[in-house]
Amino acid sequence: MTGEDLVSLVYTSTASQPFRESALEELLTTSRRLNAERDVTGMLLYRDGRFIQVLEGERAVVTGLAQRIAADSRHHDMRVLLTESIPRRTFGEWTMGYRAIGDPAQTPLGYRDSFADLDAGSDSGTVERALAELTLWFRVRSGASVGATR
Repeated sequence: MTGEDLVSLVYTSTASQPFRESALEELLTTSRRLNAERDVTGMLLYRDGRFIQVLEGERAVVTGLAQRIAADSRHHDMRVLLTESIPRRTFGEWTMGYRAIGDPAQTPLGYRDSFADLDAGSDSGTVERALAELTLWFRVRSGASVGATR
């Protein structure tokens, strides 16, 4: 696949009902299998009923997948934050990396919440910076346990 065909799509959505850990594990198992079949990679972040997901792959496949996700009744208020051509995958080895993000009330005073920046409908520069920060956060915390989060 050439870089011109490769895209990254980032979206946020709200869970229709709270997801229990077992429901998230089931969703991830199915997503990872289907993503491997479609050559889609990415990451999924979840906190307090909100999802942020990055999907990477061939443009038509990622666009079609985003449309199916938007129609999924397990969540609503899906908003695509960014779709861009990319020269290479950021999450090439992960069919769907996953992390739950802890309680934001326990963060230090003055901490800027990148998750909230993505979720708040910020301008494109803020969205891109927040996505870069969350990607770095995710990769650092997943480094020691990549096998468990793929």
